[in-house]
Amino acid sequence: MSENTGIYGVVGEFTDPRELVHAARAARDRGYTKLDAFSPFPVHGLDKALGIARSKLGLIVAAAGVTGGAGALALQWWTSVKAYPLHVGGKPLFAWEPSIPIIFELSVLLAAFGAVLGMIALNGLPRFYHPAFNWERFKRVSDDRFFLAIEASDPMFDAPRAADFLRSTGAVAAEVVES
Repeated sequence: MSENTGIYGVVGEFTDPRELVHAARAARDRGYTKLDAFSPFPVHGLDKALGIARSKLGLIVAAAGVTGGAGALALQWWTSVKAYPLHVGGKPLFAWEPSIPIIFELSVLLAAFGAVLGMIALNGLPRFYHPAFNWERFKRVSDDRFFLAIEASDPMFDAPRAADFLRSTGAVAAEVVES
C-alpha cells in the first residue's frame, strides 16, 4: 500500500443506475471490499450490492425514546414522592396515569434528537471535503451520472487493474483520483 500514498482510489462513471448496481456486485464478487458509490438519487439494491450492513439508527432512536420515557416517569415520580410530597385526602403520592402525556412527549422529543444526532454521527457529517471532488467529471453526480469508487485502502487495490475492471463492467470513464 505504500505505493498508493496520495491516491484516493479509482472512480468509474456510469450512465445508468442498473449498471452501477451490476458493477458494485461484480466488484464485491471479485473480492473488493472498500467500495463507495455516488448517485443523484437513491438506487434500490445498491446498499446490498456494496455489502453495507443494516443501519443502527433504529436502535439509537429506540434507545433515546425509551430513555426519554423513563426519564419523564422518573422525574415525575421523584417530584411527587420525594421532593414535594402532597398528602391530599388519602390519595397515593404518585399515579402514573396523569403522567402519560409527559412521558409520550419526552419520548418523542428524545427520539427525534436521537434520530438527528445519530444520522449525523453515522453519516460522518459534517464532511466538507471528499477526494472524489478532485475529479472533474464528478460534478455530474448531482445531475445524471453514477459513480463507483474502489478505494486505495482495499487490500486488492491495483490502480491499472481496478480501472480496467471498472471499464469492463460498463463504466464510460475510469480514472485514478488523487486524495
